[in-house]
Amino acid sequence: MLAVLSLVIMSGQFTANGSIPVAHTCEGADTAPSLHWLGVPPTAKSLALVVDDPDAPDPKAPKKTFVHWVLYNLPPTATALPAGATRAQLPPGTREANNDHQVLGWRGPCPPVGRHRYFFKLYALDTVLPDLGAAADKAMVVAAMKGHIVAEGQLVGTYEKLSK
Repeated sequence: MLAVLSLVIMSGQFTANGSIPVAHTCEGADTAPSLHWLGVPPTAKSLALVVDDPDAPDPKAPKKTFVHWVLYNLPPTATALPAGATRAQLPPGTREANNDHQVLGWRGPCPPVGRHRYFFKLYALDTVLPDLGAAADKAMVVAAMKGHIVAEGQLVGTYEKLSK
């Protein structure tokens, strides 16, 4: 079994365990925050990003992990995603999978109750994943990544709706 190395993932909009700004949520423009990372090993052939919320619907009684964004096949030379990244701004070759809103792309925090945690998980893989098709989702990407993760890292942000 190979040892999994650590990646460092950060955002220009919030600090680790800090509050995600309104602009990146359903109460604002709902644009993706900027992300940048360090530590991609030279053996990496691609990267994958999963953003999800394990506190849905209520942090006091979570029932499911809600998926907000899934990207795969980012080139290993990529070191960042700009704030507000859309499909047109993703690095060449990057694929998107459906989030739990059943659409491609970023859909930001919109918790029905309480302060939720949002995990931005970045994976370096020793392979380029096959195109998983239009029905691709987090489960399919995670299954395809199995046995191919050579490094990983995560950034956690939080959010609680301003309007109740």
